Amino acid sequence: MSLTLLEPKTNTATESETVDLQHYFRVIQRFKWRILSLSILVTLLTSVIIFSITPQYTSTATLLIQTEKANIVSIEEVYGLESNKSEYFFTQFEILKSQELATRVVDKLNLIAVAEFDPDQKQKLDIVKKIRAVFPFLPQKVDNYSDEEKAVRKRREVVDEFISRLDISPIRKTQLVKISFITESPALSAEIVNTLADVYIESHLESKLLMTEKASSWLNERLTALKDKLDASENILQAYQNKEQLVDIDGVKSIEAKELQELNRQLSTAKQRLEQSAHIYNLMRSQRDDIESLIALPEVLNHQLIQNVNEAAQTVKTKVSELKGVYGPKHPVMIAAQSELQSVNENLINQIKVLVSGISNEYQSAQANVDSLDNVVKLKGQRFRELSTLDAKQKELKRDVESNEQLYNAFFTRLKETKEVGEFQSANARLVDRALPALLPSKPKKALLISLAFVVSLSFGIVLSFLFEMLNDGIRSVEDIENKLKQRMLGLIPLQKTSSKKGLSLGLFFDPNQHAFGEAIRTLRTSLLLLNIEHEAKVISVTSSVPAEGKTTVSINLSFALGQLEKVLLIDADMRRPSIAKTFGFPSYQAGLSNILAGTHTLDECLIKDKQSGIDVICAGTLPPNPQELLASGSFSQLIKAVKDKYDRIVIDTPPTQAVSDAILLSQQSDSLLYVVKADSTREKMIKSGLGRLIAGGIRIDGIVLNQVDLKQAAKYGEYTGYYDQYGYNAQSTKNNKKETPVNLVKS
Repeated sequence: MSLTLLEPKTNTATESETVDLQHYFRVIQRFKWRILSLSILVTLLTSVIIFSITPQYTSTATLLIQTEKANIVSIEEVYGLESNKSEYFFTQFEILKSQELATRVVDKLNLIAVAEFDPDQKQKLDIVKKIRAVFPFLPQKVDNYSDEEKAVRKRREVVDEFISRLDISPIRKTQLVKISFITESPALSAEIVNTLADVYIESHLESKLLMTEKASSWLNERLTALKDKLDASENILQAYQNKEQLVDIDGVKSIEAKELQELNRQLSTAKQRLEQSAHIYNLMRSQRDDIESLIALPEVLNHQLIQNVNEAAQTVKTKVSELKGVYGPKHPVMIAAQSELQSVNENLINQIKVLVSGISNEYQSAQANVDSLDNVVKLKGQRFRELSTLDAKQKELKRDVESNEQLYNAFFTRLKETKEVGEFQSANARLVDRALPALLPSKPKKALLISLAFVVSLSFGIVLSFLFEMLNDGIRSVEDIENKLKQRMLGLIPLQKTSSKKGLSLGLFFDPNQHAFGEAIRTLRTSLLLLNIEHEAKVISVTSSVPAEGKTTVSINLSFALGQLEKVLLIDADMRRPSIAKTFGFPSYQAGLSNILAGTHTLDECLIKDKQSGIDVICAGTLPPNPQELLASGSFSQLIKAVKDKYDRIVIDTPPTQAVSDAILLSQQSDSLLYVVKADSTREKMIKSGLGRLIAGGIRIDGIVLNQVDLKQAAKYGEYTGYYDQYGYNAQSTKNNKKETPVNLVKS
């Protein structure tokens, strides 16, 4: 017989991750058939639903939306459109999805009469309406619309249904757009797509024609108004020219400008002469009586006439000076010379006077000339300004006429262009690929949906399995005992398939065909003995949290295992629901523990020996009304002391901890306590509560015995490794290690 000892675990990150992955894998394996059943069921239901759905077909056409139109003139200039921008394409995509086009297609193909579009035919399948018809007490939908309103609403519903089935998908970086439509009929789907493309092209041509007509009408109206405005401006110009008698105002204005320029030049010259004359005149006036001063004036001295007379006077003076040296003053020659000099001086004075008089006259003449020219210049300037005013007014009227004429000509030209555009219409789009009836349905995608249903249901089943695992607070594995209960595991008892009426066979421990069960009990025995090798543990209590966890089975079979090595006494201390007497086949009236404690029977009278196992048994005896008081009395402790001297081991089957407090009282007299837990059954909280009560009472708990473990499932899930792999002994080896003696129950 081999023994597997538990080693303390090293809590490293790698091992934790490995344990977690193994845990998840075990959970999936544990629930795999339920997960698979759920997935298959959901997949089958999905398949039934999918195959009951009417298949739908999608037809697609490719439409080319052109930006450059083959027009004689630019239609964009007339309409104000810019087809080279992305907004233009987005606008066309929205037009393709517009209610206007949808309504045209619905009317053209009479889709209202098609069953899958007709709201009235759809309502035949309305479950809510049928329910309301069956149960008239439910609120009924009141329809107060007139026939005309119903027709409009019906048409609107069909159009909305049409738009919901339509898909417009532009092809990136191209001028192509795909138009798709889905219906139950592939032929109808293709016809709808092609009709929509045709209606879109026709709609664009109609809109262009309508815009051309509107533009032409507006241009004609504006042209008439502009013609009237041009005529009015021309009439105003003509009336102004007639009123002012203007023939060639530019020529007259040019002559007047030249004359005015010449007069200004003459006036400037005259003013210069006047300034010169005025200077000389003023000097002469100031020196009018002083001839010498007048002669000294540069203007007088430099005068040619004065210079000539002055030269003649100087000549005469020179002659007189020469004659003075020759002749005397009374000499006739001298007298003649003196007379000539006097005549010359008088002539000089007269010439100076004449010159002064001439300068005065010249000044007055220059002054008069300047005044005259100044008056003429003012008159000419006034006339020129009048002509400029007339010319400016005339030019303003001419500009008005010219602008009206240019605007009229521009509108007239645009009207001609618009007419040309209207006569030459080109579509902005064309069908590259027409839609053809689909060969295969696009909806539903059966394989994809069924696969998706299987994957989703499988994932959901896995999630549910983890959820159930989280909600399940039972103790299932060694990790649960160590991590949740913080206790050691002494051993486990494999699950045995038995009839619910017969229960577990008493001789199962000695059955050579049940070697796994026998080895499990022996392993428990060995673990218990090794654990108490330095501690005398004669009295061993066995308890559990609640009834039906198998504590009695563990007590009996542990006694059998210990009985193979030592002298053992088995006591049934559960005086509320005893089961050992029934298990061994003792009569119900068999005296036992209660009788000993009550003093009605002696110990020897209550002892029963099992010859097959060699152990002695004390049943619970007659059920007392006060079992707890009996166990708390000194009689029980005296009984334990008495049997300790006779037996090597005493195994006590105690009541469950959660039912009554008897187990706590009994454990006070025990050296060791085994706590039996039914695998994957008893709740963690209840087990902890029972263990807590025992620990609070100062009771030594050697460990947990996990009972009714399904080893086949554990082998699949990889649980309890190291605990049950040693149970694989063959029947022969197990038979050699057992006493083959028949069960013989006799009194000691």
